[in-house]
Amino acid sequence: MAFRRATKPADSPGDAALTASLVGIGMSLASSCRPEKEPNIEDTLLFASEEAMDQFDLRLLALLTTWFGAHARFVNADRLTGLVKSHRSKRVRALWTALARSQPSDRRFLRLSKSYRGPRIDPGIKGSDFLIRRHGEDPRFEKGPLRVAANLLRDRREDILSEAELAVRHLAYRYRVLIGPTYRADMWAALEREPSLTAATLAKQTYGSYATAWNVKNDFALLHGG
Repeated sequence: MAFRRATKPADSPGDAALTASLVGIGMSLASSCRPEKEPNIEDTLLFASEEAMDQFDLRLLALLTTWFGAHARFVNADRLTGLVKSHRSKRVRALWTALARSQPSDRRFLRLSKSYRGPRIDPGIKGSDFLIRRHGEDPRFEKGPLRVAANLLRDRREDILSEAELAVRHLAYRYRVLIGPTYRADMWAALEREPSLTAATLAKQTYGSYATAWNVKNDFALLHGG
């Protein structure tokens, strides 16, 4: 059977699983759930944005915005862009367009910054006009596709792990620091956890191509005497 590259997660997680994944990528959430160990970063970001925008979860929207501001340079922009541009929700596309525009110096997010073209969208509460007149707009979203009052979303770095802290806890993130935010980095991390993975399984687990997985398998074996 020919290899078919996976591009999207198979299913959306339930509330408990999403919370565990969010904690697993370094967001501080009060929960009795055990953090998921090293969840896929782009899957988790996409599911978080669905909950934040389509379920009007402002607490999560605040955390996601702060997280992206701190960790954007280690996000696989190519994969995130593909997930967002094909997403059915205009609210999700508007959010990622706004977040991409908040990183103007990172050209990897240029395509993502064009994912939504339409009228400006409120994050989902009543009274946005009053709040914006009184407090102005959040500078992170000003003139973008989202209308967010300046005092609406808390922005506290202590609510998320730092780059150094997350690199210690999340193996794929650590390899992204070493190699760059690519499928190849995620594949190296996957092989560190489970060296016996076949190239096909490795590609499917990391959403990468078979060719890249094959090359990483060979390079891994070279360095480990396999």
